[in-house]
Amino acid sequence: MASTVRPVARWVLGGGLVVAGIGHLTSQRQEFQAQVPDWFPVDADLVVLLSGVVEVVLGLALILVSRRRAMVGWIVAGFFVVIFPGNIAQWLEGTDAFGLDTDAKRFGRLLLQPALIAWALWSTAAWRTWRRGGVDAVLFHT
Repeated sequence: MASTVRPVARWVLGGGLVVAGIGHLTSQRQEFQAQVPDWFPVDADLVVLLSGVVEVVLGLALILVSRRRAMVGWIVAGFFVVIFPGNIAQWLEGTDAFGLDTDAKRFGRLLLQPALIAWALWSTAAWRTWRRGGVDAVLFHT
């Protein structure tokens, strides 16, 4: 069953990243700026544009890359870890965006991040590849 569910999950995650990335670059740009912490030393609009490009590239990699899939999974999981402080800042600062207009909703969003990390690792078999062969397996597994 995992042999059929895993690729579908990977494609859904990849598609979601592509859609989110396009949103960063177009109609949802201001909403995404709300997730850039005030203390972050880079212009919020630049962060949103760059992260949008990264999301599109990562989404396409999840869908199109067949070799080094485990490495893509670890990179996507790492991306989700890197952007997590923005979600924490949105909760702590009480910033409204994407319908997250209460502390409870913003806190609930924080719980989604570990699920996205797990999704990236599971759908690409990244965790399994790591457990079977460590870094070499992740870097060189086809």
